[in-house]
Amino acid sequence: MRRLYIFISLLFICCHCFAQHSDNSGYMHQLEIYQDSLKDLGDKFINSEIDVERKNANYQFIKTLVIALKVPNSFLFGFDSLKTITILNSPDNRFRIISWHIINDDGSYRFYGAIQMNTGGPLQLYPLNDYSPLLTNPQDSIVDNRKWYGAQYYKIIRVDADRPYYTMLGWKGFTAKSTKKVIEILSFKNDKPVFGLPVFDNSRNHKRIIFEYTRQASMLLRYVSEEHLIVFDHLSPPDDKQKKDLESYGPDLSYDGYRLKNGRWEFVENLDMRNVPDDKDNDYVDPKKQAQMDQINNQ
Repeated sequence: MRRLYIFISLLFICCHCFAQHSDNSGYMHQLEIYQDSLKDLGDKFINSEIDVERKNANYQFIKTLVIALKVPNSFLFGFDSLKTITILNSPDNRFRIISWHIINDDGSYRFYGAIQMNTGGPLQLYPLNDYSPLLTNPQDSIVDNRKWYGAQYYKIIRVDADRPYYTMLGWKGFTAKSTKKVIEILSFKNDKPVFGLPVFDNSRNHKRIIFEYTRQASMLLRYVSEEHLIVFDHLSPPDDKQKKDLESYGPDLSYDGYRLKNGRWEFVENLDMRNVPDDKDNDYVDPKKQAQMDQINNQ
């Protein structure tokens, strides 16, 4: 009887594991189908030359993405085939942030995104509404997800302070003449996202750091984990007459940064990059430009 009991118990466990595996396989297959649809829509909102087609594809993309994220265990699905959006998990796996952009006919950009919490159960999703044009003082604004300073993020750093928060590096296409990058701060209050926090020790005590520079240039903004350091190009105008013209700014071959100290980011000037480890984070690349580069490299 004991052997029979053990046999039945093992059989039950095996059947339960098989059923669970089958359920997970079903979810994954369903998500793969959604991923294929999202991939096609993403290609359209990046590559279509017609403005209304880009926007319609983006609208369908948002609807399809929300449906996909409602599938059980969707947080575990990486959507790795989607190259037109960025999905980043927080270092503690508490949430992941999804972000992407649409380019307008005038060369400006609008950003879209969402924060998916790792609930292990029903979907908890915070849509991100790009409120950038209406923020009169974006460097000093503390906002929720409905008034987000839109960007496409490529790095998340968790900071263990009295109130833990996350530092995010992002790319922000701006106009036909200039580009922006941003150091954004994300925290949670009553389990809801808050963007912006006065954790930068500099002369102005900003809530987030925003860089603007000519679209013809590239700007380094990278996190060096070994040094607990965010390093970036120092931007300057080509001459003193253009000091107020941020569209003319570009890297001047010097570097500044923010070093993490006691839970805050302390500003440091004139970094010697020869002594900074080359921790190559995946800096954001415009998907359309990346596709062109891939095509060139394959020729």
